[in-house]
Amino acid sequence: MTKHRAVTSNNPKPLAHYTEATVAGGLTFLAGQLASDFKNGVPKEARKDPNFPFYGSDIKLQTRFILNNIKNTLQAAGSSFEHVVKAQVFLTDLNDFAAFDEVWREFFAVPPPRTTVGTSGLLVKDTLIEIDLISALPESGGLIAISSANPKPLAAYTEATRAGDLVFAAGQLASDFKTGVPKEARKDPNFPFYGSDIKLQTRFVMEHLKATFAAAGTTLDHVVKAQVFLTDLDNFAAFDEVWREYFKVPPPRTTVGVTGLLIKDSLIEIDLIAYVPGGTTRHEVVADTGNPRPLANYSEAVTVGDFIFAAGQLATDFKTGVPKEARKDPNFPFYGSDIKLQTKYIMESLKRTLAAAGSSLEQVIKAQVFLMDLNDFAGFDEVWREYFAVPPPRTTIGTTGLLIKDALIEIDVIGVR
Repeated sequence: MTKHRAVTSNNPKPLAHYTEATVAGGLTFLAGQLASDFKNGVPKEARKDPNFPFYGSDIKLQTRFILNNIKNTLQAAGSSFEHVVKAQVFLTDLNDFAAFDEVWREFFAVPPPRTTVGTSGLLVKDTLIEIDLISALPESGGLIAISSANPKPLAAYTEATRAGDLVFAAGQLASDFKTGVPKEARKDPNFPFYGSDIKLQTRFVMEHLKATFAAAGTTLDHVVKAQVFLTDLDNFAAFDEVWREYFKVPPPRTTVGVTGLLIKDSLIEIDLIAYVPGGTTRHEVVADTGNPRPLANYSEAVTVGDFIFAAGQLATDFKTGVPKEARKDPNFPFYGSDIKLQTKYIMESLKRTLAAAGSSLEQVIKAQVFLMDLNDFAGFDEVWREYFAVPPPRTTIGTTGLLIKDALIEIDVIGVR
């Protein structure tokens, strides 16, 4: 059984119900951090001086504020930037990316694998960016940077990092980083009704992920967690067709809509975690949970070692969409709350998933929450408090879409046994 501990530093204390970071299994899982003091919103030191509007850069100031606070969190956990194994960056405007990346380079001698996507909103007014990290503890062993023959990215990140038996890959797009989306990932413009751009891009990405994991000493068969970011959810069914070709036993997966990706005309970014098999390290699919079976090609959860990686969960029975018990009664429209009902439905489902894996909500060490409307946050957070005495680190962002009609929220968790 893996013990976990909560981490707190002298950073500003959040208003919502989550912990700054959790250490478990030689890794530190951080909550997503924003440029906020949780008193004034975005503090003075993270904003341009209004008297000098053409001096400085809001995105650079916010990024620096966040990374300095993350430095404090990592130190309190016994880690550092040198041991970060995975980063996810959520930007409200991708035009801010280049300036963000300039600051990022200042903090990382060897930049970690990174996924950067556009979000429809963040929880503090005027915030431009949220940064979510996983870091290793120095005593858990050295990190190995993974590099294959894949095209080299233009931005400051590593293709993948191995920490212990786990391999954390950067989010991959269909790009050669020279021409944008390359010819082999596009339909031939002379034959516009033949082929499918999303299928071609998905296949391009999956072939490159195969190469990444081969360089790390593993394969797609050992993927334990997937997140898929789509610019248009209408592309989901075609993506899922290709996905099925690559996985005999599909990993847990979270799929959400984003406002944009960093390469022009790119439709999809795929973010994976795998492990290197050997010795006693292997993964098992979590079955017999009692939850409804998904329609798409993914597993509800897997265990590897003492970690549990769950698929993102929505309030659905996969038969009727959002079921009756997760909706307000239409005859009583002013009673109850759809977001509270959906959150409760999901949390009860996650309880069953974790119980089937030999764990519980008390053992959740990381959560990501995707909301269709950030105005629903307060109602969600009320329910969240009911389920956690010591809440896990959490990242909450806006999404442009979820895969079930009328779904308001998707929750993605990692736990330990």
